[in-house]
Amino acid sequence: MTFGEKVRSLRKEKKMSQQELASMVGVSYRTIRSWEVEGRFPKQNVLYQKLADALQCDVSYLMSEDEAFITEASEQFGNRGARQAQQILEQAAAMFAGGSLTDEDKIAFMDEIQSLYLDSKRRAKKFTPKKYLKNQEEK
Repeated sequence: MTFGEKVRSLRKEKKMSQQELASMVGVSYRTIRSWEVEGRFPKQNVLYQKLADALQCDVSYLMSEDEAFITEASEQFGNRGARQAQQILEQAAAMFAGGSLTDEDKIAFMDEIQSLYLDSKRRAKKFTPKKYLKNQEEK
């Protein structure tokens, strides 16, 4: 079940409209709709917690490992980081399309890829020229 399907199912179970849920979480109706229909997901971990509270469920139920990785990349490195994380997941999934790895091996591989990506982004920040870092702090 996808994130959007989980949200829709829980919302309907609680007999809430998208607008009511949006008000409880502090987002727009369009945001809830994009999560349920368009396959999007929150860009901040705080929204997952608010959503879990509103739907009276555990955060871990809503957030898959892939979504957690993309959300972490988004929080630390912005939209570009989120796009890159999404591409990494898609390319890794394509590698497994006809493969014979066990599920356990696939999970270990994905965990390591995600860890390597986040570590490399953090290290790259250290070598960013100061003039660019100063501009980012002002924004």
